Amino acid sequence: MIFLCFQQVRKTLRPAKVRESLQPGTVLILLAGRFRGKRVILLKHLDQGVLLVTGPFKINGVPLRRVNARYVIATSTRIDISSVDQQTIEKVSVPDYFTKEKKAEKKTEEAFFKQGEKPEKKKVASARASDQKAIDQSILASIKKENFLGSYLATTFSLRNGDKPHEMKW
Repeated sequence: MIFLCFQQVRKTLRPAKVRESLQPGTVLILLAGRFRGKRVILLKHLDQGVLLVTGPFKINGVPLRRVNARYVIATSTRIDISSVDQQTIEKVSVPDYFTKEKKAEKKTEEAFFKQGEKPEKKKVASARASDQKAIDQSILASIKKENFLGSYLATTFSLRNGDKPHEMKW
């Protein structure tokens, strides 16, 4: 005798729970990735617990990026981002905005002989560069209003021997 037991699995997509400290305009410290240690400004919460952040690029070289909320520390420093163009933020927050373009490179003789040469430098799409400038322009204006905020964002965060992060005020 064979007994079959089918159990229903109920999986629903739940929106990611957002920390109270992660409000738009908050200065965050990135803990992982290429830009770890950099201070960035939170622009918007995206789905699945991902945050849209910017450097601004002119100050510390961090472009518009998606960052997992688990890999940031929120500081108590806030910036007014109400003057940022909301249409541009909506345009950037679409998931397709950050997808890479697929290369259709066939294995040919030319590709074989190009292996020894230096690869071409990646070129940033002009649309992405213009979006970056549009968002950063209004953020830079609000940064200049506050003393030392530009230099604070430009410096990288690091810990030394004897530093106790659990006792620090963020």
